[in-house]
Amino acid sequence: MPSPATDAVIYLDNAATSWPKPPAVAASIVDFLEHRAGNPGRSGHALAVAADAVVAATRSELAALVGAPDAARVVFTLNATDALNMALWGLLVPGDRVVTTSIEHNAIVRPLHALAERGVTVTRVACAPDGTLDLDDLARALRSGPVRLVAMCHASNVVGTILPARDAAALAHEHGSLFLLDAAQTAGVLPIDVREMGIDLLAVPGHKALLGPTGTGALYVAPGVRLTPLRQGGTGTRSGEEHQPEELPAGLEAGTLNTVGIAGLGASLRYLRGRGREAIHAHETGLTARLIQGLADVAGVTVHGTRDPALQVATVSVSLDGWEPVDVAAALDSSFGIAVRSGLHCAPLAHRTLGTFPRGTVRLSPGPFSTDDDVDRAVAAIRKLAGTVG
Repeated sequence: MPSPATDAVIYLDNAATSWPKPPAVAASIVDFLEHRAGNPGRSGHALAVAADAVVAATRSELAALVGAPDAARVVFTLNATDALNMALWGLLVPGDRVVTTSIEHNAIVRPLHALAERGVTVTRVACAPDGTLDLDDLARALRSGPVRLVAMCHASNVVGTILPARDAAALAHEHGSLFLLDAAQTAGVLPIDVREMGIDLLAVPGHKALLGPTGTGALYVAPGVRLTPLRQGGTGTRSGEEHQPEELPAGLEAGTLNTVGIAGLGASLRYLRGRGREAIHAHETGLTARLIQGLADVAGVTVHGTRDPALQVATVSVSLDGWEPVDVAAALDSSFGIAVRSGLHCAPLAHRTLGTFPRGTVRLSPGPFSTDDDVDRAVAAIRKLAGTVG
């Protein structure tokens, strides 16, 4: 499929945020600001009603995407980090125990570190150096004592390795635990059905594979799960009461929503539905295979992770002998017009697991608008750099 104009930049940093966005995203944002930019749920005039309709439609699109049984249980957030904090701080109290993995992003690591300082016990299950998780290790951690929550990513943001979320959720429930999934790298690419997979809490960003604007995201909360809200304030409902409403989504959506961002997210979700998640996944898997194969025979280049496109999302991390990752990224940008990310990718524990701490790696992440030519040019550029010393 042809991509929107990209000003000749080869953009391979979709794991950080997707770019370019479908043209309908910008168009929807402009249309919202010009014709629908009231405050949803706060007033009864036409602009407010129109804004509320946009929010409701986007919420329904998200609910359908993840198989949520009730759209009201999809709560809008600022991003996946906000959603994860909402889940972790809203659920865990001193004395609780949570099991997680060694491949997590700081969006899980840092809240759990802070909660541990307040009396929550954190047990971390070690993943293999390629990022894979052994379910037997998870089962042993669950058998070692009561666990309130299992919290893990669906796929590594460093090497793309897909973790066995469905089986992990089943293990968690078998031991009386709730299951929280960080779908930052998978929502919009891999199939996610919260009921079929047994997901109690699901955090998704709007700006990555959902192709929406930054400042958007969502948290799904399963029936029967109650969270203490991080924020209390105006909701447009039960305004005469001093306590925060308990019903969702209002109970967790205090304050005015990022309505203009939600309008853009609604457009991106409609684009995804039209193009097809399966088609995008197939496209990105092909690009990942091409990238891994192209780099495999470059002397001095190490490709980290499983090196199997079927076992990962479109995120490939590499190291170049004689080069610091930050210098590789700078050279790719300045000399070849290729945008990638270097360093620790906000996941230092994952890099310790992979054996790439403290230098980190160079991460290349193609997206739905990337092409074979983009990948081939990136491989050729890395081949040139690998022949020199940084």
